[in-house]
Amino acid sequence: MTNDSMTNNSMTKKIIIAGGGTGGHIFPAIAIANAILKQQPATEILFVGAKGKMEMEKVPQAGFKIEGLDIAGFNRSSLIKNIGLPFKLVKSFIQVKRIFKNFQPTAVIGVGGYSSFPVLRFAQSKGIASFIHESNSFAGKANIMLGKKATKIFVASDGMEKFFPANKILITGNPVRSSISKNDLNREEGIRFFGLDPAKKTILSIGGSLGAKSINEALDKGLDEFEENNLQLIWQTGKPYAARGKERAGGKSNVWAGDFISKMEYAYAAADMVISRSGAMAIAELCVMKKAVIFVPFPYAAEDHQAVNAQSLVNKDAGIMIKDSEALERLVPAVMSLSTDVNKQQELISNISKLGITNADEIIAKEILKLI
Repeated sequence: MTNDSMTNNSMTKKIIIAGGGTGGHIFPAIAIANAILKQQPATEILFVGAKGKMEMEKVPQAGFKIEGLDIAGFNRSSLIKNIGLPFKLVKSFIQVKRIFKNFQPTAVIGVGGYSSFPVLRFAQSKGIASFIHESNSFAGKANIMLGKKATKIFVASDGMEKFFPANKILITGNPVRSSISKNDLNREEGIRFFGLDPAKKTILSIGGSLGAKSINEALDKGLDEFEENNLQLIWQTGKPYAARGKERAGGKSNVWAGDFISKMEYAYAAADMVISRSGAMAIAELCVMKKAVIFVPFPYAAEDHQAVNAQSLVNKDAGIMIKDSEALERLVPAVMSLSTDVNKQQELISNISKLGITNADEIIAKEILKLI
């Protein structure tokens, strides 16, 4: 061992974790951070996110420091909103330069979301070790660009060499937050948490951290059918639909409605069946929790990756998929049909549970610490 490496090992490692925008990026980032600290408790970790996005709230709640960048992503639906983008990108690079000067990171990890791009780009220009976690089966454009100079790229599925250099890829699966991967709550505890009846079959609807319009409208339209079929519903509406959802659930003892479920481990424990978007992290959690799922992919995800994610499960008889555009007519009938088909439920549970990975965060943390 050289003097340099001895010095390096005795020095405190400092790691920046960059990215966010959705729970699908933030929760795995927090899982990786916790796994690093478990393996090397002296490590200093700083998160970098985008101002105004949910990471600015969720990361401090998890006990970590975060710095916010003035940055926005490319707006596909309104080109006029992209006018200020170059200015914001330049400003974010100046902010990143200041963060690096103050924190002096040993390495950076990008978890996706547009705040990860300037951080990894700057690290690579300075020769600082950079790592990417790509949670989807279809890599985002920013990650593809950053992958060329990355130290190591952690992916969830095989076939990713079409996006990244094959010698840099390590298939790890997606990190699942420990409150879920180590969840030992029973079904009754979960159902009581929502004030519902353990004797009734319970459906959980999760539309992602921001809610899902098509799922909400379909449930709204078919809400009475749940009671008619002796079913209960835990309905996570997201903020935009929260008032309407609560109003519709009013007076219905078989429906719990709320904009956000902070203790998802109780929701998963309670659920006999799940309605979900098919973001990579939702899928990772559902595989670990061994659930029968009807997926409604978000149709505007980049490169339609949610449909790709869901289809790969459908191909393995590990999930059912309904298109977003068909949800209003088909979703509730599909729920009612599956709720009475015990054999189909068991087949879905058996096949999805084969895909669960509970220690991806530990594998990623170990590899990063080995390389820096």
